[in-house]
Amino acid sequence: MTFHDIRFPASLSFGSVGGPERRTDIVTLANGFEERNTPWAHARRRYDAGMGLRSLDDVETLISFFEARQGQLIGFRWKDWSDFKSCSPSKEVEAGDQLIGVGDETRATFQLSKTYRSGETSYVRPIAKPVVGSVHVAIGAVEQREGVDYEIDHTTGVLTFGHPPDVGADIRAGFEFDVPVRFDTDSIMTSVSNFQAGEIPNVPIVEVRV
Repeated sequence: MTFHDIRFPASLSFGSVGGPERRTDIVTLANGFEERNTPWAHARRRYDAGMGLRSLDDVETLISFFEARQGQLIGFRWKDWSDFKSCSPSKEVEAGDQLIGVGDETRATFQLSKTYRSGETSYVRPIAKPVVGSVHVAIGAVEQREGVDYEIDHTTGVLTFGHPPDVGADIRAGFEFDVPVRFDTDSIMTSVSNFQAGEIPNVPIVEVRV
């Protein structure tokens, strides 16, 4: 898949609407009960970038970005302002935010992930696009040094230690992250008169698997 490791202007994504989408197949049985299944292990996020446009200069910036990505052809990074940290939006990222694995003295690579909990149920979301300079990692209670103790691939979210962590050691990480997306349209319809009248163009964005 063609992907440009560049973020959609954060000033334009701020104010956009969107969030996670699930797919559920529901079959109603003859007795009235339901059978529910899903073909997706992970949610897919959708957004409308048009809601973040505030001026004609914003429209020009959007069109330039759209043309450079050739419409739906090339993916890019997107900052989801409602969910872009390993911690709560009001908190600062810390190395202990997320448990991403447990050492076994053999495994040296770990995928960044974020766990969503509600009651006794949880969902683990793989994080593939961490933000450069935002990643903090700890083994147990000891924070590690990037470039010395570990390396992070910012295009995949894979963390690699120089030496496999000890058996039973918690591997934790804190980070900011982007969502890999593409435009979900090959056309953007804008009008100066409509925009001045308060009519915002629809600019659909959809998450892609990487």
